[in-house]
Amino acid sequence: MNRRKMIGRIAGAAVVTAASPLNSVFAGVELNPTRLKGNIHHSVSQWCYSDIPLEDFARACKEMGLESIELLGQKDWAIVKKAGLKCAVGYATDWGIPKGFNRLENHEKLLTDFETMIPLAAAAGVPNLICFSGNREGQNDSEGMINCAKGLRKLMPSAEKHGVTIIMELLNSYGHKDYQCDKTSWGSALCEMVGSERFKLLYDIYHMQIMEGNIIDTITKYSPYIGHIHTGGVPGRNELDDTQELYYPAIMRALLKTGYKGFVGQEFVPSQKDKLESLRKCILICDV
Repeated sequence: MNRRKMIGRIAGAAVVTAASPLNSVFAGVELNPTRLKGNIHHSVSQWCYSDIPLEDFARACKEMGLESIELLGQKDWAIVKKAGLKCAVGYATDWGIPKGFNRLENHEKLLTDFETMIPLAAAAGVPNLICFSGNREGQNDSEGMINCAKGLRKLMPSAEKHGVTIIMELLNSYGHKDYQCDKTSWGSALCEMVGSERFKLLYDIYHMQIMEGNIIDTITKYSPYIGHIHTGGVPGRNELDDTQELYYPAIMRALLKTGYKGFVGQEFVPSQKDKLESLRKCILICDV
């Protein structure tokens, strides 16, 4: 399960579920807003729960104490706002992951789409708009970085004016074959080249564990360039429990130690039949 097939139409495919117990340490724990510590700004990616009507999902997330549902198109921003939530990350274009800022021929449409959406995002209280590098397709990484910077620099005056951050997602280039922004070092160098606080990275822990590992040290080293976080269990992109190789409480504590104030977006695909219960327990795992 990934976002490749859903980004163009801003809707996720139905999630296939299978029974899989969460860590017994968290079994039976009821989560409610008063139990959350308030150190982490919790969010969740809607596409992982796309078979639940958004209005219902928003009410459930609000009851859990989440602050945001993310990766939504403009038409859905008002729905989550009505439920008392933010959309931490919005879409600005209907182009997906393979076609990004690394190709000059893509800039005209991307710049038009983002320039249109930035003030709308600001008015709706959406702090971040997601973007992608695009696939290499034989292009070397230096050329791709220069092309991305040329396009993104043109967006920065509008982003700075309206207080909206453009975040480029780091993805693994095995599952998203040939994707260019697949290393934190490349992404951070692009941030330096763009030279604005309104351009940062979406650091996806699932993807970067696959590509480079060393998650805590990497988050610590590159924290000034990180504007948003995504979670996911490795292997399988499922729950953040004892079935996977990362210990999320330690990662979250290290993230807070850097002074990070942004959102942590749950982007695991539930394997449990009760997806909402799965989300509750994984929120609790990350609520350090």
